[in-house]
Amino acid sequence: MYLSIIIPTLNEEKYLPKLLESIKKQTFKDYEIIVADAGSKDKTVEIAKKYGCKIVKGGLPAQGRNNGAKHAQGELLLFLDADSILPTKFFLEKAIKEFNKRKLSVASCGFLPADKSVYLPYKAVVNYFRFIRFLMIALENIFPFGIGACIFAEKSFHNSIGGFAESLKLAEDNNYIKKAASRSKYGVLRSVYFSTSVRRFDKEKWVRPFMLYLLAAFLVLDEKKLRLFNKGIFEYRYGNYYDIIKEKGLSLNAKNITDKLTKKINYNKIKIKREISLIKNKIKKIIEKI
Repeated sequence: MYLSIIIPTLNEEKYLPKLLESIKKQTFKDYEIIVADAGSKDKTVEIAKKYGCKIVKGGLPAQGRNNGAKHAQGELLLFLDADSILPTKFFLEKAIKEFNKRKLSVASCGFLPADKSVYLPYKAVVNYFRFIRFLMIALENIFPFGIGACIFAEKSFHNSIGGFAESLKLAEDNNYIKKAASRSKYGVLRSVYFSTSVRRFDKEKWVRPFMLYLLAAFLVLDEKKLRLFNKGIFEYRYGNYYDIIKEKGLSLNAKNITDKLTKKINYNKIKIKREISLIKNKIKKIIEKI
């Protein structure tokens, strides 16, 4: 097995079949598909099994990618979002050939919209995505960045850098690429592009996600600062993952509060014991003097 394709999922019955069909049509066949599912309530897992995918436990995208990589048998990893599509049957063949020819450790590539936006003309979206690809290539060796919807990585190298930062909700892909580029060779593939859905942009009418991505670009070198997007007014809502985040967020917040209270109670118990011990010692000394 040479290639392991890893797809994080959560309720993707609408998009996953399109991606799996596009993979099935590839001329390159030496691959396995791993679906890291975060607890889908629709037919996502059923569809994945139908296509012969290996199912593993997922979570948010970073966690799903990392867990998928742990179960991967291939020496090369390809991380794909479930709402992406490989537009030509030669995608894998060309991408792998260029990846190896340039002796890369990690790579991304340009992308085009897989569907139409509710708010923007299709041509405007195409031009925007093409501009992003232009920037990716122009800044490849100066300010490397890419998109997590399609990232190639050598498995051994992925493991050596600790995978994706699971503490991040936004720009975990760019953080991963920055980390990779600082230790080995990163490149933007010129021979291929993939298609991806614009649903996450449409959900918040483009302006908010665009501003968040732009802000994230300036913070991408600092993992701690990127946690700014985990909550509050800058919270990144993760498209279809947001519902599960809200559900888990409530329990996580409750757990955090409980943990803090427990620590405080334990601290106060220790403090009280010390004070009682000091009082006992003082009383003992007074009695001895009498």
